[in-house]
Amino acid sequence: MIITGSTGDVSGLSPLVRYVAAATLARGADGAAAVGLVLVATSADAGLANAALVGGLLATGLTAPHLFGPWVARGLDRARDGRRLLAAAFALYGLTLAAAALLLGRAPLTAVAVPVLLAGLCGPLLTGGLSSRLSGIAGRGKRSQRRAQGWDAVSYGLGGSAGPALVAVLAAAATPVVAVVALGAAAVLAAGWTLTLPRRRTPPDAQREPLPVRAALRLMAVHGALRRAGVATMLTGFSTGALSVIAVLFGHALSPRPGAGATLAAMFGLGNLAGALLVTAFPLRGEPEALMTRHAVLMGLALALCAAAPGYVPALAAFALAGAANAPFFTATLAARCSYAPEQARTQVFVSMAGLKVAAASAGTAVAGATVACGPRALLAAGAAITVAAAAATALDRRLAR
Repeated sequence: MIITGSTGDVSGLSPLVRYVAAATLARGADGAAAVGLVLVATSADAGLANAALVGGLLATGLTAPHLFGPWVARGLDRARDGRRLLAAAFALYGLTLAAAALLLGRAPLTAVAVPVLLAGLCGPLLTGGLSSRLSGIAGRGKRSQRRAQGWDAVSYGLGGSAGPALVAVLAAAATPVVAVVALGAAAVLAAGWTLTLPRRRTPPDAQREPLPVRAALRLMAVHGALRRAGVATMLTGFSTGALSVIAVLFGHALSPRPGAGATLAAMFGLGNLAGALLVTAFPLRGEPEALMTRHAVLMGLALALCAAAPGYVPALAAFALAGAANAPFFTATLAARCSYAPEQARTQVFVSMAGLKVAAASAGTAVAGATVACGPRALLAAGAAITVAAAAATALDRRLAR
């Protein structure tokens, strides 16, 4: 892999610093967009009938296009200069997101749905698409690669916490529309940072036509390491996706304070950010598959501690611990994609696994909402069991493959 200098370095900042800046802005916009659209739809200014339903449909419109991620990713694999395609996608995401917020309540819903769906099609490039460029920015050594993957996890953690916080502050201080427009501006700014990244080129003798989408998806199913990474990503994504619902229920059960459930969810996010910073300072060592299995077990144990928490304060600590355990697991999955994905399908593998995680998390949220009668402790215990089962399934598959 050859990395050439970018056009217009930004104040001498290292490529990794510029990558983290672009990734944090993009993922902050992506992570808070659905919340922002729901706030706009349910605001008095929008004046919508069935506002909650409209907001939910718009949020679905942002996530459903992730199913087309492999086709979008193949375009990035084929691009001579991936920076331009990524920057265009980020800018389009920001502009269409802002347009949807400005049109909501002022134009027919069909006119609002078009920019939302366009933003959703760009979404996979803000997550897995950008991550697929990281290996060419980090140093050649394994330690440098692992540290960079830790920083990528930090960008997800920062974006996932700062994005919703920005929406909440701006929606309260101004209006929800202003909040969503600010998210759009963050995505456009991320596009500018992306153009400053080094250009990744493949030597002429190594250039290959990217795999067709069908062949890339088949590769993920038959390649043992990629298959196990996908299974682990989906099952743990299902468990963590349910936490947003479970945290609210558990907070109400443990404390009469308003916002107790939201605080539990915030502790998971803070723990995740702390864990990501830790694996950046002390990069993971070992083979990615083994790391995935080990940290899935630790995450399952942390979720079991959440279920067993006797009171609100221990629950806060347990949720923070679960978040901290999630960070090295996620970093291990990034290492697995980098290590096992072939060059001619790298972006498709990254984006497909990111899409699988989004779909599994959405399913986890839906199942948790449909089974609230079981109680938060039972749901947390089920999540712990599913996460440990993910570790067991990958370990067994690996043993059988040998």
